[in-house]
Amino acid sequence: MSKSLPKILSVSTLAKGNVFHIQSVDLRFSNGEQRTYERLKPGKLPSVMIVPIHQNELVMIKEYAVGPERYELTFPKGKVDEGESPEQSANRELREEVGFAAGKLTLLRSLYSSPSHMFGLMHVFVAEDLYPSPLASGDEPEPLEVVRFPLSEIDRLLADPDFAESRNLAALFLLKAYLAAR
Repeated sequence: MSKSLPKILSVSTLAKGNVFHIQSVDLRFSNGEQRTYERLKPGKLPSVMIVPIHQNELVMIKEYAVGPERYELTFPKGKVDEGESPEQSANRELREEVGFAAGKLTLLRSLYSSPSHMFGLMHVFVAEDLYPSPLASGDEPEPLEVVRFPLSEIDRLLADPDFAESRNLAALFLLKAYLAAR
């Protein structure tokens, strides 16, 4: 049985900054219940995350994450610019953040990181056949530290409590499945 979508009764702005636009959304569900939800204003442009493999190593970056207020080990990622395909965006972000382009990009999966509060569609790619092709830095406020991690030690990375960002973990599990299927 398919439920009908709740009716949006009103949408208003709660707060707006340089990055976030927070909305209050009043809803009526098919059973008559009404609730108010808060969400980030939906943007319709997705993002990409790239899992680069070069010489049997994962190529990652360390960058500052203001949420947990620490440097995080992560994969290159960024927004898809207007007029770009996800593949073009993945190669651009890869070039900007780690100085490589990919001869082969494979979509592992598209996923939502927090659908209860935002649009947040992210396309996760594995990048192979890498070759040097640096592009001027993107929007990072400081140079990113490139970190290489042995591909053979994925399980150690998955078990590391400091490697805890959910999108990175999802990407690594997707990579494990991709590698097992080859």
